[in-house]
Amino acid sequence: MEKIHRFLAFDLGATSGRAVLGTFSGGGFSMEEVYRFPNSPIEREGRLYWDATAIKNHLLDCLDCLAQIGRQGVKIDSVGIDTWGVDFGCISADGRLLALPRAYRDPYTSGVPEQVFKIIPREELYAATGIQIMDFNTVFQLYAQTQEGDKALQEAGAILFMPDLLSWMLTGRAVCEYTDASTSGMMDQSSRSFDKSLLERIGVRTDVLLPIVQPGSVVGTLKPEIAEATGFGPVPVVAVAGHDTASAVAAVPASDPHFAYLSSGTWSLMGIEVPQPIINKDSAKANFTNEGGIEGTTRFLKNITGMWLLEQCRKVWAASGKDYSYDALVRMATDEAAYSGRINPDDPRFANPADMVKEITEALADAGAPAPSGDAQIVSCIFHSLAERYREVADLLARFAPFSINKLHIIGGGSANALLNQWTADALGIPVVAGPSEATAIGNLMMQAKAAGLVRDRWDMRRIISSAIELRTFNPQTT
Repeated sequence: MEKIHRFLAFDLGATSGRAVLGTFSGGGFSMEEVYRFPNSPIEREGRLYWDATAIKNHLLDCLDCLAQIGRQGVKIDSVGIDTWGVDFGCISADGRLLALPRAYRDPYTSGVPEQVFKIIPREELYAATGIQIMDFNTVFQLYAQTQEGDKALQEAGAILFMPDLLSWMLTGRAVCEYTDASTSGMMDQSSRSFDKSLLERIGVRTDVLLPIVQPGSVVGTLKPEIAEATGFGPVPVVAVAGHDTASAVAAVPASDPHFAYLSSGTWSLMGIEVPQPIINKDSAKANFTNEGGIEGTTRFLKNITGMWLLEQCRKVWAASGKDYSYDALVRMATDEAAYSGRINPDDPRFANPADMVKEITEALADAGAPAPSGDAQIVSCIFHSLAERYREVADLLARFAPFSINKLHIIGGGSANALLNQWTADALGIPVVAGPSEATAIGNLMMQAKAAGLVRDRWDMRRIISSAIELRTFNPQTT
């Protein structure tokens, strides 16, 4: 009888976390969510932090929930953790968490990039790291904490990005995984190691940075007390593609390199998978970023506003007693598909307005577009505007890509929006393949399977995903 392999993926976002159990048997793959918990920054004395201790307790609670199957002889082969990027925790040389990690939503880094650019010009920083400039990049967080005289950073023996911090809590072993390190704004893209000379120029400690390990490396095994309490024994904890987008891209079910991907949710990320970073004046001007992928690849991508626009409109409508379901919103957009009003989804005015419906209506008026006659036309405007923005970014990608882009893969929660998928295919003029919606967790599980020797490479992973997950293709119908 062929052995059944089970892997546990912890997938943490900025609002919730979950645990997904993946099963590999007979060349097939299946998965189920086994645990979910809320997650959000907490405020302490006017500052925002991640409650890493509470997150750890949720991970332990999940393992306790699974302990029953462990006692019945059903084993877990490994555990992997993915989270958002840039944030980190400080640990002491003797193995203590010195303080809760600061959250990227804390505005303490506002204006910090401009301070750093007085020492290291913006162009020089991008040329070395290939990372788009955002206030909350790790390099700016470290500079801000250094200027504050942060006690935890002063006493730290090492800093660990969030997935590595949680893996350390489970194993007692500290590593620095590549995909998260690559988003920090501190990694030299040519050497794929931290550029310590840049950090020294801005007065940031470099002795707290660990050597970078590649996705698929084994961090260690569960601490003895955890292994004993669960009955699972010394289960390995794998440093998967710790950055959640890197895990999601690993799960793109492509059959060849000629694709672009769109990780679609509240925010959208559109990019290509390339063997080497793309760093030049044009990529800097277009604000593209180069982040680490699996098997030494680079995720060359751009951030785009996603369903944030619709989510904020829904809040406004719900406050007035109009609680539209998602299906109802799609029907509304379909009925008003001919409405011609368009906005730029990435206009800063839509970052966090008090009333998104009002802001969109005013933006349409400023552009001289026909005033929306009702909520349905607002929804139609959002969907059409997103599709057209995706086309603009895809056209930019085509200028940089070392290959022709023949297909767009949409992954994440937004892949379930059939109407927007069709309008995107129409706008781009190429087929759009939707799914999987659970790409991040799947990518996490697949990297564990790769570490266990069950899959050969990312193309083998993608072949398995294509066979196991229902996908839907949308071909262009109109332009």
